[in-house]
Amino acid sequence: MDILQLLYEGFLSAITVENIFAAALGALLGTVVGILPGLGASATIAIMIPVAFTLPSDSGLIMMIAVYYGAMYGASTTAILLKMPGAPSTVVSTLDGYPLAQQGKAGPAISITAIGSFYGSIISLLGVMFLTVPLSTFALRFGPVEYTAVMIFALLMAATLIGNSVLKGLFSIGLGVAFSLIGTDLQTGVSRFTLGIDHLLSGIDMIVVIIGIFGIGEVFYYLVTQRRGGKSGKRLALKGSLIPTKSDFKESIPPFFRGSIIGFVSGLLPGSGSTIASFLSYSTEKRLSKTPERFGKGAMQGLASVDTANNASVGGALVPMFSLGIPGSGTTAVLLGALMMYGVSPGPSFITSEADLFWTIVASAFIANVVLIILNLPLIPLFVKVLDIPTKYLMPIVLVIAVTGCYTLNGSFTDVWLVFLFGIIGFFMRVGGLSPAIFVLAIVLGEDFERYFRQALITERGDFTAFVTSPISLILLLVAVIVVSFDIFKTVKQKK
Repeated sequence: MDILQLLYEGFLSAITVENIFAAALGALLGTVVGILPGLGASATIAIMIPVAFTLPSDSGLIMMIAVYYGAMYGASTTAILLKMPGAPSTVVSTLDGYPLAQQGKAGPAISITAIGSFYGSIISLLGVMFLTVPLSTFALRFGPVEYTAVMIFALLMAATLIGNSVLKGLFSIGLGVAFSLIGTDLQTGVSRFTLGIDHLLSGIDMIVVIIGIFGIGEVFYYLVTQRRGGKSGKRLALKGSLIPTKSDFKESIPPFFRGSIIGFVSGLLPGSGSTIASFLSYSTEKRLSKTPERFGKGAMQGLASVDTANNASVGGALVPMFSLGIPGSGTTAVLLGALMMYGVSPGPSFITSEADLFWTIVASAFIANVVLIILNLPLIPLFVKVLDIPTKYLMPIVLVIAVTGCYTLNGSFTDVWLVFLFGIIGFFMRVGGLSPAIFVLAIVLGEDFERYFRQALITERGDFTAFVTSPISLILLLVAVIVVSFDIFKTVKQKK
């Protein structure tokens, strides 16, 4: 049967009053969860599973998918307004989103984020429709060697394109990877760098790191420098319309397209996900831009590429889940569990044996994204009202949100102490010209890098040449080394 006909039948099954209500509830809940750091899409979906089981299977799945997309969008809002990302994938959103807010362009920035998120989601869902089977076959070609190369590629590209110094970027990577080693060695079971603190045996929670580095770090920076608003605590002025200008739209269209492709492909690779997607998309736009010096200072195309890639990676992560039964992210792992509780087992035969359900889910994802943008665009004026609060009052609010978000993670005061520790680290990194964004990326990818690297050495029996005999790995490593070498050479030449 024709794909469009199958999609049409999926819409017939999905468009009911109950399903529209489920999509609206999920989108709103997901946005709120994304804005408030600490819970996250995975935990929210897990909490909502008992509620979902009281609904028909299609309504329950629609609600959970809407939560997923809503959380991805909501996490960017606080990244733009308060420089406090709601998730690791929105760390890059702070680089240009927060400067835009400081320039009085918070409304256009959030609007571009909403539109880019919608565009990326729709493009990636088209990819799910037409490319699920062939792309899942391609993804199977990636083993531990190739995944290790992907991690190295992402880290080195970030080091060259975020911040002012490649060497400082590489130092930030090394520092982040070192922190990612804290916890229990998964192969030997031996604790590492825990200082005798039992809470650290499972490692450091990423939300604690993100809130500390960006949220608490910003509070400390304000207290020391009085940079934002000064002693008088002036408000950040909102300039012009809350709607993006024609120029904003024009310069955002190419990043929308490229971010969608990069995000979708990144989402295909299990474990890669939206964090790598956002960094690679941002790196690509900075490389292609005629004005790369604007990036990090309020470049709308940089923000557009990041949030488009974030949501496009959601569709990419659904491909291996549906076709192989392999979740592409932590959130799709929860969705996979929910599907199995409904008595459905995604895998190679899922699309043919459960065609009705598959196309209903795809149609539901389209509906969820339409509902999401309809709900959130009118809320932008409400979001930007945050900037009407004088800085001297806003900073205590940020502090309360940060501490509360950390404590609710595990109900542990150790997390509260850790968030202040990372706040101090974030402050000194900012003062010293190091990149907090690269530091966080290195912690996020550090554990995966170690796991894939050790798996590669085990499967290849300690043969390091496997990293250059694999064509995919060789290409990624060569590109990364060439780019880093070129940037170091350029830096040395400029100093002369």
